[in-house]
Amino acid sequence: MSEVVNGLKQRQPASSQNGSLNVVIEGSQSGRNFQGSNPSSWTKLVMDMYPPGTSIRSCTCSYCNVEQPPRAKHCHDCDKCVLQFDHHCLWLGSCVGQDNHCKFWWYICEETALCLWTGILYIMYLKANISRAWWKDAIMILLLIALSIVIIFLLLLLFFHSYLVLTNQTTYELVRCRRIPYLRRIPERVYPFSKGICRNLYNFCCVRSSIYSLEPLPSSQELEEKARPYTCLDILACRCC
Repeated sequence: MSEVVNGLKQRQPASSQNGSLNVVIEGSQSGRNFQGSNPSSWTKLVMDMYPPGTSIRSCTCSYCNVEQPPRAKHCHDCDKCVLQFDHHCLWLGSCVGQDNHCKFWWYICEETALCLWTGILYIMYLKANISRAWWKDAIMILLLIALSIVIIFLLLLLFFHSYLVLTNQTTYELVRCRRIPYLRRIPERVYPFSKGICRNLYNFCCVRSSIYSLEPLPSSQELEEKARPYTCLDILACRCC
């Protein structure tokens, strides 16, 4: 099996000296350990991610010959396949995926907090030195305006990725849902991979990144259940959680 990469952290191919790939399968199947010496094991595992009787797409990446599970995508900038591909970040110079999406969220949160604190310091400086040289105040006001634009952008980005985390989506899936073969049949406002807000948060923040978590495509019964409108009993039973 060829190399599969989760975001920033490069993994060795299963055919290398480490010999095996630890995989956790969400759903009814339990975790398994697939030896890299048997490439058909990975192929069978990936094919099991798709509902029986469907011919959605070829699971083999045409660029690096990796058997792609659902939610994986080949990044042309990194030239690697990424599990739960979100986007290629120009700030970091690498992909945001399953392994580092949580770190990316905290990075945005810290940058937002830093900019907010800097803006508060600017305002405090202007209040304390408003009667001094006017050109210094003008420079501080211009810097404060530029900082405000950056803060608005970071806040929108933070809220957007928080929404993705709560619904277990990625930027690529949200933007290109009509071009992704296995998402075309999904109704609008139905999140096929969501397991509830609480479990989505737990999987995002607490699940060990050293284990590959592969999510199978939901069955038609699961999609019908998720597309069903909420009732008062659902709210009381915390169906959304």
